[in-house]
Amino acid sequence: MWKIPRRFSLTGRLCCFPKDPLEDVETWSESVDKVLSCKAGQIAFREFLKSEYSEENILFWLACDEYKKIKTTPEMISSANRIYSEFVQTEAPRQINIDCGTRENITKNISQPSLTSFDSAQKLIYSLMARDSYPRFLKSDIYQGLLRRTNSR
Repeated sequence: MWKIPRRFSLTGRLCCFPKDPLEDVETWSESVDKVLSCKAGQIAFREFLKSEYSEENILFWLACDEYKKIKTTPEMISSANRIYSEFVQTEAPRQINIDCGTRENITKNISQPSLTSFDSAQKLIYSLMARDSYPRFLKSDIYQGLLRRTNSR
């Protein structure tokens, strides 16, 4: 039986979740994996990254995560090209900050993508988020405000 979703708002937007989205907020301070493993954490972290003009990092990381679940070759090719044109190619609208060797390797292999095509770039972006953005997120008004909300219940 499905529970009725509760409403969750970050910066005025409403989202539906099957459980209290703020239930895990305190665990987010344990690791960036805890933040990325739940929808509410992803939304909060994305809002924070947006405020730092680096939202492309989590969007790319999430796109790669979904890409790895693809089952058919046509879907993989289509999705690989979308990820490449949106995040990887030079001058992409949401170009991620990766080294030129990684970018060149993806570019060289994009015509025959595999489920591991973006692994090296995804690891680099994960490391960047974990090392740089995540510690600032924990000190941010966004996270601290959510923490206060959960502690005042």
